[in-house]
Amino acid sequence: MLEVDIVGRIGPLDLEARFESGGGVTALFGQSGAGKTTLTNMIAGLIKPLDGHIAVNGITLFDGREGVDLPVQARRIGHVFQDARLFPHLSVSANLTYARWAGRRKPDRDFDEVVELLGLGGLLGRKPANLSGGEKQRVAIGRALLSDPRLLIMDEPLANLDQARRNDILPYLDRLCVEAGIPILYVSHSIEEVARLSNTLVILSNGKTPAFGPVADMLARTDLGRATGRHEAGALVEGKVTYLDEEWGLTHVDIGGPILQIPDMAAEIGDAVRLRIRARDVALATAPPVGLSIRNAFAATVTSISEETGPYAEILCRVADQTIRARITRASVADLGLAPGKPVTVLIKSVAIDRRQRAPAPPVTDLNT
Repeated sequence: MLEVDIVGRIGPLDLEARFESGGGVTALFGQSGAGKTTLTNMIAGLIKPLDGHIAVNGITLFDGREGVDLPVQARRIGHVFQDARLFPHLSVSANLTYARWAGRRKPDRDFDEVVELLGLGGLLGRKPANLSGGEKQRVAIGRALLSDPRLLIMDEPLANLDQARRNDILPYLDRLCVEAGIPILYVSHSIEEVARLSNTLVILSNGKTPAFGPVADMLARTDLGRATGRHEAGALVEGKVTYLDEEWGLTHVDIGGPILQIPDMAAEIGDAVRLRIRARDVALATAPPVGLSIRNAFAATVTSISEETGPYAEILCRVADQTIRARITRASVADLGLAPGKPVTVLIKSVAIDRRQRAPAPPVTDLNT
């Protein structure tokens, strides 16, 4: 459980942040300059807020009215930055255990468990100069975990990596977010990372937190387009793998009745997966079409239509018990006679679906406080 309700000021930025999450992975999303790093530094104790309250799993870290302001070390927050900040003269093994030694904490998390979790077994004897960017970040994450933290803050850990290195480390982050067993605050300006990893999404814009909640609900909201970025707007659906079509290379995912067919998906039957579908990759029809190459066509009901100026409209549709978001022209809305309650067919290209990850585990409150 993470509770934040603070006000502060750094330079010209006035910060007013209020949110809470039940555990698991909380994503703090905002564009550059929104105040993400300032907020995380206040949570970690590196910057003092003007007033407010911060608590992790019921432990108060800061309270302006009660005069509580725990020092950095006493807060027990593991921090992973954009750059790994490893000690160049120490081996990977020594870097991993340094924070535990420096903090004089009794070991709680098993060293071998962290090494296996992050795939570090073959790196223990190396020095940082002999590691790739993604390997360095995995070591930095392992070092933070071995410091026995109450909360792990990951401040844009992939920002300095190229796409190939990001793809290398994301599977490890998938597993970390499911298996770490502690609250994680994941800071990013990448919707892809947020959608893939988090349970709760907090929007930060110009030092304010206009909204927070379950990530699927937040990404489906059409009123947050300016803060989340319209180009990458979309929806999340969750489902279970039911069939692997080896002949055509398609994975079938049941999303509550309708079956999505997805190519090149590394999954096994029974896997729970989360899928991100961009609004710009969804088309709508007023009748089931025939003679199309698009394999995913589902009956749906329009639930809302955004009222905007400009050429586009955002449409939310209900498919089974899940929400699909479509961006089409306002002219098409008029031509099709779309309105809330109207039945439609949702069309989604298989190749357009962001997939390839397990659904995050339900939030679990860590009892080791």
